[in-house]
Amino acid sequence: MDHPGAAQPLDPATSLDITSTVQQIKHNSCIRWTGPAIGEGLHIDGVHVWNFTRVKGGVLVRTEETHTGPQVDANVPVATKMLSDGLDAWLRELKTAAEAGGPR
Repeated sequence: MDHPGAAQPLDPATSLDITSTVQQIKHNSCIRWTGPAIGEGLHIDGVHVWNFTRVKGGVLVRTEETHTGPQVDANVPVATKMLSDGLDAWLRELKTAAEAGGPR
């Protein structure tokens, strides 16, 4: 139920402007970045930590993610699905880039 003045639920079709700031880098093991995702009537703050571990045959990537903001709180299942879909896309692109080779 919507309440006057309450945050509107997150709409998966919302166009976002995302600005990230790298907060920490540990060579060959970790990167942490933060930043807001801002759209029309939308503000979500995110913290992203990606840890990289060499394993037989490649590199294991583990992610830790948090998103906060009124729209996240208004519809946690949709926000969680959007975060999951975004992570899947980012990890696919990282895998594609890594397998294509490049500077090491």
